Amino acid sequence: MQLDFFPSRTLTFYLARLFIVRILAVLMMLVLVLLMLDLLSESGKILAAPGNGQAEILRYAGLRAPQLASRFLPYSVLLATLITLVTLNQNSEVVAMKAAGLSAHQVLAPLLLTSALVAGISFGFNERIVTRANSALAAWQAVDYGPVPAAQTAGGVRSNLYLLDEGNILAAATLSGAGADIVLTGVTWYARAPGGIIREQIRAPRATYAGPGWRLEDATRFDVAGAVTERFPALVVGRNLTPERIMLQSVDVDGQGFWELKRSIDAYEAAGRSTDEMRAKWWHRLSGPLSALLMPLLGSVAAFGLARSGQLFVRAIIGMALGFAYFVVDNASLAMGSFGGYPPLLAAWAPFVLFLLLGETVLIRTEE
Repeated sequence: MQLDFFPSRTLTFYLARLFIVRILAVLMMLVLVLLMLDLLSESGKILAAPGNGQAEILRYAGLRAPQLASRFLPYSVLLATLITLVTLNQNSEVVAMKAAGLSAHQVLAPLLLTSALVAGISFGFNERIVTRANSALAAWQAVDYGPVPAAQTAGGVRSNLYLLDEGNILAAATLSGAGADIVLTGVTWYARAPGGIIREQIRAPRATYAGPGWRLEDATRFDVAGAVTERFPALVVGRNLTPERIMLQSVDVDGQGFWELKRSIDAYEAAGRSTDEMRAKWWHRLSGPLSALLMPLLGSVAAFGLARSGQLFVRAIIGMALGFAYFVVDNASLAMGSFGGYPPLLAAWAPFVLFLLLGETVLIRTEE
């Protein structure tokens, strides 16, 4: 019986190479299939914008592919785990390794090491590429795949803003700039009566800070009670909405990096705002990529047991069910954390710890 956690150098590289090749193959297959299905539903909307063509479709694919890769990487690790372990079991390689004195943990050690490497790469990929793709795609979709206003700051363009001003609502498709230089596009002002009933609606293609208030240019006002429409060269609304308040309320969680999101959370807390949803997603930036570490443990049930017993397929189904159960529980826990049902730390980490213990239990029972 070997006392080292890892098997021999040759065996470690052999298993790691098998595993990483299958992860990349499954991930590429999933991304290509899902991207093609996504393009079938979105290409019509992209081409509907004047001037758009094949270049814009390729641009959409370039922005969407990182999102799909990030979202389905843990699924790819799970499927690659099952494919690798089932293949090793069918070829009696697991039996040979067990006969050589390797424990179940030593057999899985190269896969766990590869998963840890994948988790680290996933975190860096999310921070450097996925967050920027999220921000760019959200801004582009906010203007219906038309021209996106040029960002005036390094913060880029923010999209889909809904701001409250004493019961009234200011909505904007995009925001660019900062401070007094903020520019809003696709602006709608909803003036509401007591009780929340909308009494007038004002639309404008562009709005700038009027100090105080926001100047709607080329505005169209619709009076709900009288069903009368009027046009104005400019109207000022939202006098209580300061640029600082707008910047605070326009935080795009999915478009910010790990440390940038932490600064936004601190700013929200300083302003006395609830940060449960943001903090849960902040913690999930760590627990999400680390879910790749769980997949070899949850799928290990497919590695052990004689293939000739006829139960290999059942074992593979059990491993797949455990893996998908984690994703279901993780999403449900994150949703509960966003609504304030769970503390943010518990919402992000409880599923990971629970299924880590479950996977270790399955592995220990397998060794026994």
